[in-house]
Amino acid sequence: MTVGGSAARVKPTLYVDIDGVLSLFSKPGQPAPIRPDTHFMTVEGIAHLIALENCARLLALADTYELVWATGWEEKANANLLDVVGLDGPLETLSFDDHKYDHQAHWKLGALEAHSADKAIAWIDDAHDDVCHSWGLARRQPTLLVDTEPHIGLSDREFDLLINWAQGAEAANQL
Repeated sequence: MTVGGSAARVKPTLYVDIDGVLSLFSKPGQPAPIRPDTHFMTVEGIAHLIALENCARLLALADTYELVWATGWEEKANANLLDVVGLDGPLETLSFDDHKYDHQAHWKLGALEAHSADKAIAWIDDAHDDVCHSWGLARRQPTLLVDTEPHIGLSDREFDLLINWAQGAEAANQL
């Protein structure tokens, strides 16, 4: 794409889950993941332990990616997390009601497939399965699936992976 004689930079899209990425939880029978950088909040009566360092990392990724909520929270993400993350305005949000998916596929894949089209994408989530990874490998555009541990979420490791991948995808594919 050329604008005013120079190539315009097109950011890859980062699909962002919340639970297990920003909102931390542990496996049944394990203690809650209390960290000094957490903030308790309730959304529709459900308690969430939000990792503020993870929110800061997500905010920093907005310079590199077009952020899109890919969460069962749907519009509740914008209503409840913009201030906590520090985002200036609402993010685009995937809706899962309008997209049919194969009953054996991950419940988010229909909406992701419809939205991602021919874009380079990354997807951070704590619940990727083999079908998700196969889908990512089969896409014709650059695709990165980033798995998180739900009691840690978006750590420095995942942040660095996302930054390095975006730089490589941009160089390789002239995004």
